[in-house]
Amino acid sequence: MNNLHNKTDVVLIGGGIMSATLGVLLKELKPEWDINVFERLDTCAKESSNVWNNAGTGHSALCELNYTSEKADGTMDITKAIKINEQFQVSKQFWSYLVKSGKLPEPEAFIHAVPHMSFVTGDRNVKFLESRVKALRENVLFSGMDIADDTETLRQWIPLMMEGRQADSEAIAATRDESGTDVNFGALTQQLLEQLEAQGGSIYYEHEVKTLSQNKDGSWTVKIRDLKEDKVFTVESKFVFIGAGGASLPLLQKTGIPESKHIGGFPVSGLFLVCQNDDVIQKHKAKVYGKAEVGAPPMSVPHLDTRYIDGKRSLLFGPFAGFSPKFLKTGSYLDLFKSIKPNNLTTMLAAGAKEMDLTKYLVSQLLLSNQARIADLRKFVPEAKAEDWKVVVAGQRVQVIKDTKDKGKGTLQFGTEVITSKDGTLAALLGASPGASTAVAVMLDIIERTFPTYLSEWEPKIKEMIPSYGIKLTDNVDLFKKISKEVAENLKLNKDGTLLS
Repeated sequence: MNNLHNKTDVVLIGGGIMSATLGVLLKELKPEWDINVFERLDTCAKESSNVWNNAGTGHSALCELNYTSEKADGTMDITKAIKINEQFQVSKQFWSYLVKSGKLPEPEAFIHAVPHMSFVTGDRNVKFLESRVKALRENVLFSGMDIADDTETLRQWIPLMMEGRQADSEAIAATRDESGTDVNFGALTQQLLEQLEAQGGSIYYEHEVKTLSQNKDGSWTVKIRDLKEDKVFTVESKFVFIGAGGASLPLLQKTGIPESKHIGGFPVSGLFLVCQNDDVIQKHKAKVYGKAEVGAPPMSVPHLDTRYIDGKRSLLFGPFAGFSPKFLKTGSYLDLFKSIKPNNLTTMLAAGAKEMDLTKYLVSQLLLSNQARIADLRKFVPEAKAEDWKVVVAGQRVQVIKDTKDKGKGTLQFGTEVITSKDGTLAALLGASPGASTAVAVMLDIIERTFPTYLSEWEPKIKEMIPSYGIKLTDNVDLFKKISKEVAENLKLNKDGTLLS
């Protein structure tokens, strides 16, 4: 930690993957800038970025069925899938650059190759999966995707899921893409913040931002409480980024900027089943996503995930939803109620009226017994034993509620939302999945919005860090292949997930 200046260039609120990514990007682009990170807790990545609090999937639409949709004429819309995959390619390129330049010394601590798979049963779902693969395979980003509906191949791909399954009794199919990854965003955040500090940035733990007010010159006065010393002080900053997970909305509301109006948040809790039996864990190596039940929200898509946590292979199944009015796991039970303001009251009420399916889903999830959760698990692992699995409480996510032109008032948003002030002096990140996986692309978007006068100066450096910057890899097959090879080498990945020698 360096000495805190009363006047600074950049204040980053929150010690998670978003602030860490933006901080390192800005230090690469403008090394002389004074950058300060303020985190309320005693260390980084304890909330949304924590390894136990997110799915850990390098979200690239290789397995997530809800990122493709079937149009009325039966054709497949893969627009969202392509966008998300392109965004994750940007993240991997940036990490690859940092590893190559010695600034992320241990890629094996945060990323592993794990096949991404989709798994469905029933004739209709199998036809959907076949159409999805056919559409995706035409794009170079998905050209490595395979599909199988025969028992022999599926037993090779997912032996644990095929044990005890009566494969002949129903239609069954799965897709597999070996370019998928598991990412420990908590470990990555820690390495990024250590690098930011090594380059002169300052990280302040147990420092809670209380209020923000804009000065006449456009700068921001940030009021901060040092929780260890129990004292309050202020810092004046030219630019502020609010990347505090569930706490971002309340802080954004305190800024008073017009862009903060008519936005609400709805908190959703998560639970996972975690396998305790190493023999079972070793039988499965993949991230396998299924299809959400009819009427259930996208956040409910069930998946059986191989994870690498603290250097050890783990196996998780979920998510199961819960409800708490807290916006953070370490938040207050008053968070939801305090976020309701005169300017967003009708937005929130409209959402309540429109989202009856979500309400019913959450109520049904709250009533689930452990026996019912194991029954859901057995749809994936027919011979799962209750004693092999325990419940772990995952993170809180706050879904954004806003008024939109196409869907009207009180529309629940399931993605990641970037809010920037008109003058570009403040930015905030709200929302959830695919979140962390798209951190680099989202932070570049913020940089483009808030530092437009620097872009011509910074573009060569950005292209050095992210060779595909400004280019769609979809349209550049040779560039995609070249970048993919270099990224795999730098991040020490190969198809079986072991380190390259």
